[in-house]
Amino acid sequence: MAPKKAACLWAVSSLLASFVIGAPTTGSQFVLQAGRDSSPPTSQRKLHGRFLHITDLHPDEYYKVHTSTEENIACHREHGPAGTYGAETSDCDSPLSLVNATLDWVEANLKDSIDFVVWTGDSARHDSDEELPRHNKDILAMNRRIADSFVNTFSDDKGLVVPVVPTFGNNDIYPHNILMPGPNQILKTYTDVWKSFIPEDQRHSFEYGGWFYVEVIPDQLAVFSINTLYFFDRNAGVDDCAHPSEPGYQHFEWLRVQLHFLRQRGMKAILMGHVPPARTSGKQLWDETCWQKYTLWLQQYRDVIVGALYGHMNIDHFLLQDTKEIDLSYMEAESNQQANLREAVDDELSTASSKDYLMELREDWAKLPDPVQSQDLEESKKKKHKKGSKKKLGGPYAERYQLSFISPSVVPNYFPTIRVFEYNITGLEDAPTWVDTIRTSNTKGPSTPDLIQELELRSDPDVETEKKKKKKGKHGKDPKLQIPDAPTKGALPGPAYFPQPLTLKGYIQYYANLTVINNDIAVDGIDGDELSSTKWNAGKHKDKKPKHAKPQPKEFTFEVEYTTFDDKIYKLKDLTVRSLLRLAHRIGKTSAESIEPDNDYELDDDDEDGNDDIDNAKDEQSSEDEDESDNGLEVEKKKKKKKGKGHKMRNTKIWLHFLKHAFVSTKSIDELKDLD
Repeated sequence: MAPKKAACLWAVSSLLASFVIGAPTTGSQFVLQAGRDSSPPTSQRKLHGRFLHITDLHPDEYYKVHTSTEENIACHREHGPAGTYGAETSDCDSPLSLVNATLDWVEANLKDSIDFVVWTGDSARHDSDEELPRHNKDILAMNRRIADSFVNTFSDDKGLVVPVVPTFGNNDIYPHNILMPGPNQILKTYTDVWKSFIPEDQRHSFEYGGWFYVEVIPDQLAVFSINTLYFFDRNAGVDDCAHPSEPGYQHFEWLRVQLHFLRQRGMKAILMGHVPPARTSGKQLWDETCWQKYTLWLQQYRDVIVGALYGHMNIDHFLLQDTKEIDLSYMEAESNQQANLREAVDDELSTASSKDYLMELREDWAKLPDPVQSQDLEESKKKKHKKGSKKKLGGPYAERYQLSFISPSVVPNYFPTIRVFEYNITGLEDAPTWVDTIRTSNTKGPSTPDLIQELELRSDPDVETEKKKKKKGKHGKDPKLQIPDAPTKGALPGPAYFPQPLTLKGYIQYYANLTVINNDIAVDGIDGDELSSTKWNAGKHKDKKPKHAKPQPKEFTFEVEYTTFDDKIYKLKDLTVRSLLRLAHRIGKTSAESIEPDNDYELDDDDEDGNDDIDNAKDEQSSEDEDESDNGLEVEKKKKKKKGKGHKMRNTKIWLHFLKHAFVSTKSIDELKDLD
């Protein structure tokens, strides 16, 4: 059944935008208004230059210890290896004991040393058991329960002391993946569920589209909660980001105006969402028109955006968006371009599909320019006064590319994981904190006009909506595409490109080794996973029996899996685009698709001597660059020799290291080699 149309809806979108999108005459976006009069108070809390990213909890109230991990049983009944804190490496969801223990550990070990929390959704179980189907009321009840737990974790006796910024996951709604345009009952309900997190003066706009931001460091840094379900290719309730009638289009208009205001105030932004803009040569997660507009927006606001953080995929990796792939014709409503030329990434990634996706990513990285050699070439051309040549990287700071970090999950498809980022607070050490502003400011912005309150709610989607194909009917005519202004000429590169205050410096990744903690399976008796084409994974312990009739778990704890600050293989100076571009290039060179010599980047265990000045990157002599001194003729000979040979041994050490962390240290070296 088609959803009923409300009286106003998107027909008034142009009028509504003037109220919701933050026009300065309304003052509706109070958190981003300049000129507050209140003096910052002395506070017990100071900035620490650290924040927590937590994602994909997937709590399951029906999980039972020592039940089967097999498909359509999902740790709900029968006898099997399901542990006290979860069935690691299986597709079972998280027991409530894992969620509670995780938040308890965070409260005891991180709460007093972080500045804010990025929480990227999926706080309800999957629909994995036909005998226990999901219902909307249960999904909302669990999300409310988890939201209350976050409030308790990050509060003192007066309320929140650490700002938490949540967003929707595709399993936080019913049917999963399907979120209709707002305003609707789902958005209205989450406005109440997240009332402790959404600034009061933004709740009307949240009901309209599920987006908001929090000024986590007053007058310095805002975190934007992006509603990626309106970009998600599997959301059959919406179409694209090119037509004004679509919520994806409205979302980008809202984001454009807010980022413009931040630029005017000299502020920076972190973007976060659930579904990442994953896109390889053959697969993608977002509708192409949304990916195109997102990449354009990030390019134009590259002086404002610090970085982008996502979840959903459970595997630890990162993405590079290439601005050379921007095609404005995709963003025009009347375009005849075929929007999606790639296959959709699997809804739930198995080990086998994750492997295929990561290998495609590596093949794409094999075509990346070498950041070191590209800069050498640019410098050489400058010395010879040659003009007209395009810079491969987009200048000395690699501004051709953009970066997205995808964190692994708490749900133990591998091992439960959380990530703590560190960022530069030079000059901000004594800046007022979020809690200072919240607890002392008596000023409130004017209320949003009643027009929003009078909009009717859209009816809930019928279950059959999930099965329908996206309709490609006629839409309203698109006004001329309004491209955001680029940074002013001569402006310094933003924090994502050059080390400065608010630049991401690195992260520490924590994981809980459930095989040890659950204390049910003999560690030396673990068999390797078999790669299965089926979607369900029963896990490494599927054929094992618990060694204790009654669970005897050890104390729950997280430990460091790895940190970018001292990883001797990644050798990352920081988390700027250029640093990750160089890492991607090195990983890409292990691919058979690489056009460069296979024996580049031989790795040893020595740390790389780094220099914070990105302009001096060309002078760094990395221990792994064995062929750096080769002249062009020698390199060409190696390429020809490689072509002539049937095959050549590739150095895959860095690739195996990348895979190890992608699967959160749950696979042995032999298993990782089998994935290559």
